[in-house]
Amino acid sequence: MFEEISARIRENFEAKDSIREEGLKISREVVRECRTASFALHSQDFEKADKSIKTAGKALERLEVLFKGHADIYHAGFVEHAQQEYTEVSVLSSLLKEDKNIPSPDDLRVEYAAYLNGLGDVVGELRRHVLDLIRDESFEKAEAFLGIMENIHAMIMDFDYPDAITRGLRRKTDVSRSLLEKTRGDVVNAIGQKRLESAMQNLESRL
Repeated sequence: MFEEISARIRENFEAKDSIREEGLKISREVVRECRTASFALHSQDFEKADKSIKTAGKALERLEVLFKGHADIYHAGFVEHAQQEYTEVSVLSSLLKEDKNIPSPDDLRVEYAAYLNGLGDVVGELRRHVLDLIRDESFEKAEAFLGIMENIHAMIMDFDYPDAITRGLRRKTDVSRSLLEKTRGDVVNAIGQKRLESAMQNLESRL
C-alpha cells in the first residue's frame, strides 16, 4: 500500500523538479535579457533594448505556460524576480523615450507586487540617467527626470502593506528615498554651480 502511495508522490515530485529546473533556466534568460536592455537604454541604443525586452517578454510567457497547474513553484520567488527585472526595463524604456503611455502590470502580465518592486528599481536607473544629464549640462531635463523619480517614490510609498503582500517593497521604498535625496542634492548643487560660474563670467566680462 505505501509503495503505491510513495510511487505516486515520487512521480509528482520528479515532474515538479523537472519543471522547476526548466523554469530557473528560463528566468535566468529573462534576467540576462533585461540587463542587456538596461545597458542598451543607457547607451541610447533603443533598437537593441527593444529586442532584448521583447525576448524577455516572450520568455515570461513561456514561464506562464510551464507553471500552469504548479502555482507552488510559480510563487517560489524566481519568477517574481524575473518579473521585477522585466518591469524595470520596460518602464525605464518608456520613460527614456519620453513615451506618455507607461506600461501597466496588466500590459506586462506581471504580478502587482513584482510591478511595484520593479518600479522601485527604476528610481536607481533614473538616478544614473540624471547624473548623465548633469554631466551634459542638460539641467532642465535632469530636473524633469528628478520629478519622475519623486512621483515613483510617492506612488510606491503609498502601498503600506505587510511584506507578505508587497514582497519586500518597504525596503525598496527606503532605498528609493535615499537615492532620491542624493539625486535632488546633486541636481541642486549642479545648477547652483553653473549659475555661479555664469555670474563670475559675466563679472569678468564687465571688468
